[in-house]
Amino acid sequence: MKKLITFLSICSTVAILALPVAARNFIAQPDTAIQDAACTDEAKEALYASFLKNRADDQAKAFEDAKKYLACPTTGITEAQTKIVDYLKKWVAKYEEVTKAARFPDLLYNQKKYPEAYAYGKELLAAQPDNLKVMIDLGVNAYLVGPLNNPALSAEALQHAKNALAALEAGKTIDDWKPLPSKDVAIAYLNYSIGALSLQNDPSNALKNLIKAAQFETPLKQSPYTYAYIAGAYETGPYAKMSEEYKAKFGGKDETPESKLMLANINQLVDRMIDGYARAVALAAAKPEFAQPKAVWNESLTTWYKYRNNNQVTGMDQLVAGILSKPLPPEPTPLTSLPPTATPAATPGNGVGTANGTGVGAANGTGVGAANGTGVGNRAASTTTPASTTKPAATKPDRPRN
Repeated sequence: MKKLITFLSICSTVAILALPVAARNFIAQPDTAIQDAACTDEAKEALYASFLKNRADDQAKAFEDAKKYLACPTTGITEAQTKIVDYLKKWVAKYEEVTKAARFPDLLYNQKKYPEAYAYGKELLAAQPDNLKVMIDLGVNAYLVGPLNNPALSAEALQHAKNALAALEAGKTIDDWKPLPSKDVAIAYLNYSIGALSLQNDPSNALKNLIKAAQFETPLKQSPYTYAYIAGAYETGPYAKMSEEYKAKFGGKDETPESKLMLANINQLVDRMIDGYARAVALAAAKPEFAQPKAVWNESLTTWYKYRNNNQVTGMDQLVAGILSKPLPPEPTPLTSLPPTATPAATPGNGVGTANGTGVGAANGTGVGAANGTGVGNRAASTTTPASTTKPAATKPDRPRN
């Protein structure tokens, strides 16, 4: 009988909707809709009884019953039914919040469905803006968003990383870092995410974050990409800026004490680039998955090493072999006076090296990724070799070729 009533009701509705507008206007509409059989008092009592029975042991079923109850009209209901509706609304809202909170880390860390995970995270933060745990989870995985080529999502992920790092640096903390091993791991990956996602647009600041990321005992410290990014950040950030300034002030002119001092500062930056590329090459050695980016890094290393060593590669292999035994150098302190014995090996050129692959690589399980074991991908920051130069003195070796 219920099926028949429902069927007739549907047929009647469809017939009305099929009529022209003018014809429908002449059909008298009832003052009140016919109450669906599922929303009678008896049906709602049964739904509520089922909800109470299942809310502890089978919350998914309880949620289904609550949603059906709340779908019924609320006009003309009793005071007791009104209280039930209010209670069910609060229970459903809490259930949805908890369910999203549980599904969020699974999407992010296990399924790696980053757009969905970030959408969930955004909803969770909208409800709880100070939820530092969600903010950290979004931030430490932010670098994995880069390969998706979604600028809006990348910008959102970058901001989450910045917010989370700022909160931790301000002294805030959380009780449970899982699935991250510790606070240090979180700080390392937050810095790495900020550095990786801002490398193209703000390399100078990205450099600071990348150097910080490499200080902690995490997989990032053993990742060749970390040091290739650091070298690329030096090249497209402070080196590019100072090289352009040198060209504008001293290009094509005789050497002066001022030009020598600037050149000494530039060469400090080049030495940091050599260090970064050497570390990347050393860490990528004998690993087939790094064969392609290693060739790019080795070419950059060779180019800059020759630039600083009279166009020779003597000693470069020894440098690579021993580089990992040395601590990562910090950003150089600017020289304010030229050391008496300083003789710069080369001059900066007219051109500036540019990074043509500074985007974060896609996650491919190489073991360098977030703390859950996802890996940085197989595309690294590669740099084009700098353009040819006009040298202050003919005795200086050529700038790296274009």
